[in-house]
Amino acid sequence: MVKLLAHDAAGTPAARPIDPGVRIGHVHLKVADLERALAFYCGVLGFELMQRYGSQAAFVSAGGYHHHIGLNTWESQGGSPPPPGSTGLYHVAMLYLSDPDGNGIELYVDRPQDQWPKTPVGELQMVTRRLDLQSLLAAREA
Repeated sequence: MVKLLAHDAAGTPAARPIDPGVRIGHVHLKVADLERALAFYCGVLGFELMQRYGSQAAFVSAGGYHHHIGLNTWESQGGSPPPPGSTGLYHVAMLYLSDPDGNGIELYVDRPQDQWPKTPVGELQMVTRRLDLQSLLAAREA
């Protein structure tokens, strides 16, 4: 078994790593067009609209949770995606594709830990690979 160690920004092992049971509850995204974003997240990906705040914000979820994704135009109405080389969200882990505002979205199927990619010395290897849609669809049918 590979033991993963938490480190601080300087690379020093953390004195108290975060509890491994912690889960990320939700993410908020700044979008340029709320209706377009809802059409994508609800109409294409299948999230359920849980609540709206007028024409500026909406909250969507899977399975009835209060919200997994908050969408708002408070600082981004009519805006464009951030240019390369700037800070911001890289992607949200779910099948990697881009939403209408250029936010990277990664849909995934979690695998048992013994199937996680490893380096030759057994450390966890983070990878970015193109989606093999045919294999994904075939696995869903199996």
